[in-house]
Amino acid sequence: MWADHDVLAHATGTKHLHHPLVGDLTLDYVTLNVAGAPDQSLVILTPEPASPSAEALSILASWTGAPAPAPAEEARESAG
Repeated sequence: MWADHDVLAHATGTKHLHHPLVGDLTLDYVTLNVAGAPDQSLVILTPEPASPSAEALSILASWTGAPAPAPAEEARESAG
């Protein structure tokens, strides 16, 4: 089977990862093909809402610094 390259690609599923700081993560994924570039794809990983994995990702996100202002806030600041 392996020599015949009889391997199926999965477009959706669940990945289990281990992050050295926040521990185990369980993330759902979907793979999207890029039109015009058959050798490229976009993989989106998301946690279940309110899950331990979502909390762990929130902790990691909080370490990145202040969030960028929303577009409406940015427009008000540049106008004032």
